[in-house]
Amino acid sequence: MALPQMKAALTATRLDGLTLPASNGWGNAARESALARVREMGLPTRRDEYWKYTDPTSLTSVDAPEAALFHNDEGPLFDAVDRVKIVFVDGVFDEAASDDLSAEGVTIERLAVAMDADIHWAKDLYGVLEANGQSPVERPLAALNTALAQDGVIIHATGVASKPINLIYLHNDVASDVAIHNVVKVDEGASVTLLETGPAGARLSKGLEVDIAKGGAFHHVRAQGRDHERRAVTHCFARVASEATFKSFTLTANGVLTRNECVIDIVGDDAVAHVAGACVGDGKDFHHDDTVFITHDAVNCESRQVFKKVLRNGASGVFQGKILVKEGAQKTDGYQISQSLLLDDDSQFLAKPELEIYADDVACSHGSTSGAIDETALFYLRSRGVNHRDATNLLTLAFLAEALEEIEDEELAEDIRSRLENWLARHS
Repeated sequence: MALPQMKAALTATRLDGLTLPASNGWGNAARESALARVREMGLPTRRDEYWKYTDPTSLTSVDAPEAALFHNDEGPLFDAVDRVKIVFVDGVFDEAASDDLSAEGVTIERLAVAMDADIHWAKDLYGVLEANGQSPVERPLAALNTALAQDGVIIHATGVASKPINLIYLHNDVASDVAIHNVVKVDEGASVTLLETGPAGARLSKGLEVDIAKGGAFHHVRAQGRDHERRAVTHCFARVASEATFKSFTLTANGVLTRNECVIDIVGDDAVAHVAGACVGDGKDFHHDDTVFITHDAVNCESRQVFKKVLRNGASGVFQGKILVKEGAQKTDGYQISQSLLLDDDSQFLAKPELEIYADDVACSHGSTSGAIDETALFYLRSRGVNHRDATNLLTLAFLAEALEEIEDEELAEDIRSRLENWLARHS
């Protein structure tokens, strides 16, 4: 089917003359296949159903809009955690700043190096989960990331990883246009924790593909950098086998535009998939979009979507979440909640929760609310001698608590909680 004229013109403008990164091994074929998917689908516009709340123009333009560098006066996130640090500066691997790419129970390689091999296990995953995730909703920016990504990491958990792996993305160029793609394979009974921190670039496209075998576990905690003018689109595609666990949490503060998409396929019985996020935004230029699609295709599985947004001074937030329960996926337990706390009359929250169920023995629910600070609770704290600013911050942290509870490791959760407290103190 021919693309609509506007979409075809947009796609041609972005792709014509584009040069893909070159590899000596299997990477070239994977990138060419992804680029073909982009040409077939066309890049998104506001007329697309899943983009009607978010303007993708700055994500699809040929040149990345500039983003001023932001000086972070706080110490590095997760600095107290014993972890493997892997640093990228404007999308380029910084070997001098990175740790040795090794830890017990896991092997770590750079994507650029793995793609130069003739034979590599990542060939069966890179772009494969992304391609599978293009139906029933097309995600052309994910395919564009597969085509353009120059580097990233390839992680293979063969046992219980002895340390978390921390990908640190630094932004040093006001015009950097970064495409990073990471692949994680978790063997049967193995487990690994992936931490991601930092803004990465003026414009960031990031892909993550995770394949979890029977009884495996993948834990993911990321904090998207505090750069005020950055733009980012991220995609996570996960395949969860029987008795396996997938848990992902994202903290977002600042930025002009952030779009986080998560597509999870639960394909084995007794599996668990949780995805959560806490977002704090200040100012009319702040726009944050969480788009989630979880498919249940097995028996007795559990999924949770927990998203909380705090918005002020004209900031806007979006949540689009779907639970699809296929025929035969009995005893599914699906939970979805999206809530916003609007601290003024100028901010807005747009929600589109969806359930699509083809099995009859399920417990699925969704809810979405949007409102202001509870005046009764605020009055109670004020009557106990707490000033207005501190009382508001306490109630805001309490509002975000349910999302933070999805972080498995309490030490990581406490670090995230302290960053939120600092953000609220600065913006009070």
